[in-house]
This record gives sequence, structure tokens and C-alpha cells, in this order.
Amino acid sequence: MKFSFRNFFSAVCVLYSSLTSCVVMADSQEDLAKKLANPVAALISVPFQANFDENIGPDEKGSVWRTNIQPVVPIKLNEDWNLISRTILPLINQDDIPGSGMGENGIGDILQSLFFSPSQPSAGGVIWGVGPAVLMDTASEDSLGAGQWAAGPTGVVLKQSGPVTYGMLVNHLETVSGDDDRADISATFIQPFYSYISRTNTTFGVNLESTYDWEMDQWSIPVNLTVSQLLRLGSQMFQLGVGARYWAESPDGGPQDWGFRLQLTLLFPK
Repeated sequence: MKFSFRNFFSAVCVLYSSLTSCVVMADSQEDLAKKLANPVAALISVPFQANFDENIGPDEKGSVWRTNIQPVVPIKLNEDWNLISRTILPLINQDDIPGSGMGENGIGDILQSLFFSPSQPSAGGVIWGVGPAVLMDTASEDSLGAGQWAAGPTGVVLKQSGPVTYGMLVNHLETVSGDDDRADISATFIQPFYSYISRTNTTFGVNLESTYDWEMDQWSIPVNLTVSQLLRLGSQMFQLGVGARYWAESPDGGPQDWGFRLQLTLLFPK
């Protein structure tokens, strides 16, 4: 499958026009859209995020679909504090990786993050959360995971002002155990993000999912441009989104040029 950014952009425009024609306007939906832009909001949600990247490998013929199932579950500890659980379970389908005619399908390594976050923003409107992150050696095939258990700190800080949300999420992971024949993990993830929510509860966003590999001294920097629409089907609220991603920097043999993202997020407000 070869990706054409022109065709993808046309599809985005058609989908956006279709979605905005069936938007249900409500104050509660505006609140939900703002909570979705906040990684540590007290909102149960289950995002299904599919990412497609290509031009991978020494001959640049490889491609991969990575579908992340990312349940977010807030737990009220007391009147002042929440514990936000964020899980990323990747389902991977890769072709011609690591070489032509090769490929694997299965589960990747699960990333579990926990954020201890104040239930209310600070006096200056700052929202934050900190806690641990654990990468689990759960890959169903060797080529789909790192073969290591890793752990470290994670944190997020953001501010919401009217329709705008901006902030940064970070974590750092170091190997704690694993296969001695596999490379150790020492990686820092930095994700600055910005989003704008329109009057129709359409969210336009941009973020950098940058990772620095301290073992290999290499950056991976995909830039994601997304548009998402909050919708209702019967009693079920959900957000549907599409996006383009450009690899500003990738390691040797990593993805090149453009990819795309599709996302469906199921919402379960209290």
C-alpha cells in the first residue's frame, strides 16, 4: 500500500464535511471535548488509534500498521487527588520488515502509565500529573518488541484557556530486566501538544511524539496534524479523528516521509 498525501488530504476534507453536518450542539459536549484534550482529565475513555507508516528498512519497502488500544481510567483517591491510569496496547502488522518478503503480526510491548493529579487546576490554571511508567515485555514475536522490561518517571503539564489547550507529556524509560541478547532501553519521550476546539466541538491538533534513544544516540520525531469531531450515536458519545504524520527525523531504517492516523475514541462520562 502506497500512501498519497494529496488523496489523503482530499479524504480528510470529505470526511470533515460529512461529520460537521451531523454534530449535536450541547454545553456538555463542549466540556467533553475539553476533557479529551487533557491527558489527565477525570473521564473514562477508550481510544483506538491506527497509525500507518512506510518507507521502512534498508530498501525502504517496509510498511507497518500499528493500532494502539489506549484505555484511560480515572480513579478518585480523595477530594483533592485523582489517579489516572493510561495504558497503550499495540497491535502490529508489519510487511517487508526487516527485509523484503518478511513480516510479523501480533501484540507489541504494553506501556502502562499512572499519573497522580490534583482534582482541580492550580490558581494559575495549570493542570499537571506525575507518576511511574512501565514498559512490559509482552510482544508476541521477538521482532514486535524490545525483549526488555523498563521503567521510569512520567509527567504531564498543560493549560486550558477557552478553546485552546497546550502542554507537554514526557517520560523516561530504563531497562530493569530482560533478554541479555537484546539491546538495553534508555529512552526519553517528549510530546509537546497544542489543540484548538471550534464552536462545533471540532478539535484541531498538532503534536510531536519525539523519542531520544540514548543507547543509539538517535531521535525519532513524527509530527502529527489531526482533526477530530465529537459525535453521538444513540446514547454513545464518541470522537472520530483523522490525521497526517510527517517524519521530521527517524533512526536508520526507520519510517520516512508521510504516514497517516485514524482514531476512534469511545467516551463513558459519569
